[in-house]
Amino acid sequence: MKNPWSIRMRAAKTAKSQKSRVKSPNLKLKTQNSKMSEIHISGAEGLYKKSEIQTVVNKYIERALNHSRGKADKIVITIEDIKQQPETITALPVVTIKNTTSQEGGKIAGHLLRAAGISKIAIDKAFELIKRDSMRGAVLITAEHGRRLDPDKERGVRVSRLGITNSARKQLSIELMRYRINTETVQDALVLASKVSSCNHVIAEVCISDDPDYTTGYVASRDFGYTRIPHIKNKGNKSGGRVFFVKEGVDIRNLIAYLERKPLIISKVSACKGIESIDEILSHPHL
Repeated sequence: MKNPWSIRMRAAKTAKSQKSRVKSPNLKLKTQNSKMSEIHISGAEGLYKKSEIQTVVNKYIERALNHSRGKADKIVITIEDIKQQPETITALPVVTIKNTTSQEGGKIAGHLLRAAGISKIAIDKAFELIKRDSMRGAVLITAEHGRRLDPDKERGVRVSRLGITNSARKQLSIELMRYRINTETVQDALVLASKVSSCNHVIAEVCISDDPDYTTGYVASRDFGYTRIPHIKNKGNKSGGRVFFVKEGVDIRNLIAYLERKPLIISKVSACKGIESIDEILSHPHL
């Protein structure tokens, strides 16, 4: 894709924290003003041709106004002309794990991460952060010692400037339709995970959606591809987040620059698979 445009959408709603009563210096109680905070509702982005801008913007706004996390009262659309020619990559292969409960899903995610080379201490740290329900962007954790590296603990890291060509999207739709999982949610997450895994400093990723109605998470790595884990959380649970496990001693500035600034676009799609057991997945890494 030549001369692509980056279109990014972030939607939020304003929430007031509860008023608190504190003692003033003269021992009288007084009420503090309520603080305003933003609750994340929805986000989306991609690389597109100039002729597609209006259509995509309308689609993103519709998504922001009709989301299970609530109705947004703030929608920010950023449209940017990307001067740099995007690097092309191949999408990770997709497979779905056999799973029926959130307890089993968590164990499966941990098993996949350990097989990819992530330590138990790093995995435990990741799930501790995800359960806090306060994550905006992705968290960076070292794979061995479990140290958190992202400099802005509230913002995290935002993977950006990524997309998929129209021809590759059509092929991906064909692959996903075979297993009845051809949704925007799956496609968008796969595009993001494929960019993340293309970074040599990232070993693996775990993601659990903060959408209370979407209970399928995933673990992604170059070894085992994009592995969907159904029922990784219970319906109605608003907690969620994304963690990238990175190599020890990584240059954090270069890593973040790659994830947030380098334009990449998927031009080829890997073959997708249906439902497999954890043993089947671990027995045949795709690379």
